[in-house]
Amino acid sequence: MDTNAGYLLADNSRLLRRAFDERVRETGVTAPQARLLLNLERHPGRNQAFYAERLEIEPITLCRMVDRMEEAGLVERRADPDDRRARLLHLTSHSRGKIARIRTALDGLMETMLAGFDAEEEAVFMAMLERVSTNLSAPSKELAANG
Repeated sequence: MDTNAGYLLADNSRLLRRAFDERVRETGVTAPQARLLLNLERHPGRNQAFYAERLEIEPITLCRMVDRMEEAGLVERRADPDDRRARLLHLTSHSRGKIARIRTALDGLMETMLAGFDAEEEAVFMAMLERVSTNLSAPSKELAANG
């Protein structure tokens, strides 16, 4: 197996993240804010710990980011009906417009990334990426054997 594949995946991930950061900055939010907004759209009404884990940031870092976004009218905290100490995050009408602009910017990014692919190549590429994701998400047999 060519160990170059891991390097290429990591390097392409870095390039994609840089391009993502540049594209979303043009919409008036930072890349972490855009990632939070997109996660809120996909998984609405969860607590801050959920989003901190998904974004791979410390809860206190997320809390500070949410404070700024709440002040800007992009998110709102609502009481959790099942736990009066907890707050759940929700999008606002203002953030929905922002998400539409983020999605437009990301559509352009995807067009750039997949330039030169025909429909069949794109489908195969997506299937391969999904398989890699599944493989990397599965519990490691080595960890299970050693654990």
